[in-house]
Amino acid sequence: MNPATGNQEKNIAALNSVAAAFLLTGLKVVVGLLSGSMGILAEAAHSGLDLAAAIVTCLAVRAASKPPDRDHAYGHGKVENLSALVETLLLLATCAWIIRESLHRLTSQHADVDASIWAFAVMGISIAVDVSRSRMLYRVAAKHRSQALEADALHFSTDIWSSAVVILGLLGVRLAGWYPGLGFLMQADAVAALIVAGIVVVVSGRLGVRTIQALLDSSPPGVDDKIKAVVAAVDGVFDCHAIRVRHSGPYYFVDLHITVDGEQSLRLAHELTERVEHAVEAILPGADVTVHPEPAPVVPKSRSGQNPSAPG
Repeated sequence: MNPATGNQEKNIAALNSVAAAFLLTGLKVVVGLLSGSMGILAEAAHSGLDLAAAIVTCLAVRAASKPPDRDHAYGHGKVENLSALVETLLLLATCAWIIRESLHRLTSQHADVDASIWAFAVMGISIAVDVSRSRMLYRVAAKHRSQALEADALHFSTDIWSSAVVILGLLGVRLAGWYPGLGFLMQADAVAALIVAGIVVVVSGRLGVRTIQALLDSSPPGVDDKIKAVVAAVDGVFDCHAIRVRHSGPYYFVDLHITVDGEQSLRLAHELTERVEHAVEAILPGADVTVHPEPAPVVPKSRSGQNPSAPG
C-alpha cells in the first residue's frame, strides 16, 4: 500500500475517534450532573481522558508518519509508543479519582441518584458508539501496525464493558426505589464506579507494560526464532546468528549475521543477502533489514592435501 494512503487512513481513524470521544464526554457530563450518578460521572471522567488520549493519538499518528531525517535516522515511529504511555498515565490518574469518590460515597456521603430514562439512554448510546469506533480502530491498527491506534481501540473496548456495569448499577438504584426491602442496592451505583475503575486499572497496566517494552526496544516474543528458521532455510546460508529486532511505532528494524561461502564473488554474496531480506520481510512486512555476511571457517588440510578428518 502507498505510505501516503496508509497515513491518511490512520489520520481519518484518529480524527473520528476524537469526534466520538468529544460527543460522549459531553453527553455523560450533562446526564451525570443532572442525575447525580457517580457511575455516569466516573464514565464521563473516563471518556474525558479518552478524549485527551484521542487527541494525543491524533497528533502522534501525524508525527510518526514523518519520514526519517538527519536527526531521526530510524524515523519518528516512537512517537506512537510515547503517546500510548501518555494514555496509560492519564487513565491511571482518573482511576485514582474515581476510586476516591466512590469510597467516599460508600462510607460517609449519601447521594441521591436519579436513574432516569436519560441516564440509561446516554449509556446505551455510549455502548453503540464505542462498539463502532473500537471495531474501526482495531481494523486500521492491525492493517498498519499502529500501537497508538491499538491503544485507542483497547480503551474504547473496555468502555463497552464499563458502560454495561454502570447500567447494572443504575438498574440496582431503580430496583431499590421500587422495592424498599432492596435499599442496599442504592449503593450499586458507587460499586459500579469502583468496578469501572478496576477494569481501567487492569487494562492500563497491560498497555503500560507493552508500551514500556516498546520504548526499551524489547524484541517481540518468538520473532527471533521465526527469523532464524526462515533465514537458515535460504539456499546458500550456512548459519544465522546475532539477530536483533526492534520496532518503532509500526516499523520494524532487523539486524542479523549470516555465515556464507567465503569464496563466492561479492555480487553473488549481495544477491544472497537480498534473498535473506525478502525472507525476513515475509514475516515482518515493510521491515528495514540489515544483513551482515560472514565467511564460513576454512577447514584446514594436512600436508598431504587431505582433510585431516577424512579417512586415510
